[in-house]
Amino acid sequence: MDTTHIRDGVIAAIQAVAPELEADQLRADRALRDQVDLDSMDWLNVILGLHERFGLDIPESDYARLTTLDAIVTYLDGRLR
Repeated sequence: MDTTHIRDGVIAAIQAVAPELEADQLRADRALRDQVDLDSMDWLNVILGLHERFGLDIPESDYARLTTLDAIVTYLDGRLR
């Protein structure tokens, strides 16, 4: 799976929790939780959505690495290879 498909899947997982998100306004290098105003439960739902879309268990110890769109794509790309 290439990074474009991963990025699209990540955005779809976020939009499932925050449907008001305008994907073209999302800055890939800024903290997602600040841009999308996700609370803790929303964030867990995004993580669950990533798990469902990509079939990966994401350990809680890795959550701190998943701060930006770029960071999530890089993380998932490394795990999916």
